[in-house]
Amino acid sequence: MNRLLLIGLVGIMVSSCVSREKIVYFQGDLESIEQMTGDYAPVIQADDLLIITVFGRDQEATKIFNQESNLSTTGSGSGGGSGGGGKLQTYLVDQEGNIEFPVLGKVKLAGLTRIEAMDHMKTLLSRDIIDPGIAMSISNFKITMLGEVGKPGTYNLEDEKLTLLEAIGRAGDLTINGERKNVLVIREENGQRNFYRIDLTSNEVFTSPVYYMVQNDIVYVEPNQNKRNSSTSTVRDVSFAISVTSFIITIIALITR
Repeated sequence: MNRLLLIGLVGIMVSSCVSREKIVYFQGDLESIEQMTGDYAPVIQADDLLIITVFGRDQEATKIFNQESNLSTTGSGSGGGSGGGGKLQTYLVDQEGNIEFPVLGKVKLAGLTRIEAMDHMKTLLSRDIIDPGIAMSISNFKITMLGEVGKPGTYNLEDEKLTLLEAIGRAGDLTINGERKNVLVIREENGQRNFYRIDLTSNEVFTSPVYYMVQNDIVYVEPNQNKRNSSTSTVRDVSFAISVTSFIITIIALITR
């Protein structure tokens, strides 16, 4: 009896163990990966919301470019506005890649990095302002983390440069039940939805086209086989319990007639 009990316990322990290959990140020769240049920067794309502030020697000359929205905010206004309760106007990048900017009219910014867009705006503004300066940010830069992560949700980002690994870290890392070999990244590119599968246990994550996150990326971590089996077993056990309970109630009803 004791021998059978020991064999049973060993069997349970072995079946519950998860192999190193299934949970350890970045397996293989990391030194063989070419050093990344680190010069990545996201580009502006359609539906981005840009906050743009213009500076110059003559503050009066810049006022017309720093329009405020009619929305009220708590506290003082931001940027070079006129101090009311408003906030600086955001500029929507339309489907042709343009924004509608005061005085300048349509300005095409899609496809440019933030730095390139600022330089382009400076060139255009130099016709009206001496030594213009530009501050620009993307106000709706966000990513969504779903599935088997510690803190699923949508994250608004101030970082211009964020990697997939940093995004996972912000979401509390993968749970022990997360499938590390098949992480899905959903990305909108040129009006088309593309799907990328990443194996976090291999080195391919560092050379993947989705290593750096872009606006509105969605990352989904599916449950691993153990979690799926557990869920199936739970449903099966509940169904079995209901069936047994119904059977017992039926027998009791027949006996007490």
